[in-house]
Amino acid sequence: MVNDQKLSGIDLIEAVDERIKNIRTKSFDISFNELSDMYAHDELIINPEYQRLFRWSEGKQSRFIESIILELPLPPIFVIECEDGVYELIDGLQRISSYLHFRGELHLDYTDEDDQHRELKLTDCDIAKELNSFTYEGLPRALKIKLKRNFIRVEVIRRESDPRLRYYMFKRLNTGGENLSDQEIRNCTIRLLDNNLNNFLIDLSNNEDFKECVKNLSDEKVKQKYDQELVLRFFTFKNYRNKYIHEVRDFMTEYMEAVSDPERDDIPFNYDTERFIFGKTFKILRKTLGEYAFSRANKEGHLISRLIVYHYEAFTLGIQKYLAKIDPSDETTIEQLKSVFIEIKQDSDFRSITTGGGKNTPRNLQERIRFVEDKLGTFL
Repeated sequence: MVNDQKLSGIDLIEAVDERIKNIRTKSFDISFNELSDMYAHDELIINPEYQRLFRWSEGKQSRFIESIILELPLPPIFVIECEDGVYELIDGLQRISSYLHFRGELHLDYTDEDDQHRELKLTDCDIAKELNSFTYEGLPRALKIKLKRNFIRVEVIRRESDPRLRYYMFKRLNTGGENLSDQEIRNCTIRLLDNNLNNFLIDLSNNEDFKECVKNLSDEKVKQKYDQELVLRFFTFKNYRNKYIHEVRDFMTEYMEAVSDPERDDIPFNYDTERFIFGKTFKILRKTLGEYAFSRANKEGHLISRLIVYHYEAFTLGIQKYLAKIDPSDETTIEQLKSVFIEIKQDSDFRSITTGGGKNTPRNLQERIRFVEDKLGTFL
């Protein structure tokens, strides 16, 4: 037994050493002025999907500028070295974006947050309060120079590194970031493995039938990419449900990683087939209940315009067994299906298994899907 443990220990050390060999890094200090110049010449890239997540308040931005001016210690930023030598920022978005915003050099590719396009005027500086109300142009020349010449440490993940290890490092650095939703983090990180599935989910989230079925999502939910997360949720539970044993958010990330990892071929995903299934599923749901497809019924039996995720799972997955039998162009069938769906929603047993918390277990998931399957089985 002792020898086995020693061998096991040696194997473990060798496995760790092998992973270390696949990581290539370097570190250096760089002035903020050099970073600004690299950004201006596309030598420092903030990926557009990642850049949308710049959310620091003006107060937080201002206090970071204050820290630079006061020469306070700053945490390093992390970048990935791309094939052409360009650096792509993977950690430090809020800090670098705040600096560029103050300098008037930050370029954002969306316009839904107008306050991020205005000139940044320092506010809520709490050490050198005298800085408050100043813009970059209003600062004395000596302070402008100080802002340009101050240094920050850059940690570089070299292009020779294993791309999968780069992905996992990115995920560790950015999970739990500045008020980011799970799907926003997935969108940013998964592209380091392969971006095909990510682009596919984004594309399907713009499907007109799907959009009609989820139109009662709040603007905030859509802004946080919850519609894209619902698309991922559909495929995860449709294709990977037998592996579901733990928390949903991690399970969906696990599935997205499995499909996107170029080193894995054990989780097949046929994009053409999946697109057809998704399209037909939501065409049926739109033609039957539309924006009420995932709504619950109140005690009076009336549908409430609100998306309930348990209903989303139950109906999108519950009709898969009979998808081939349903013709969305057959108006008689659609009207009959609509009646069946409403009957399901009004059923007290269905309400009990789709109401309240704590129902994200595998058993509860299977129960609500099977409920829809069984009701449809009597009709189809």
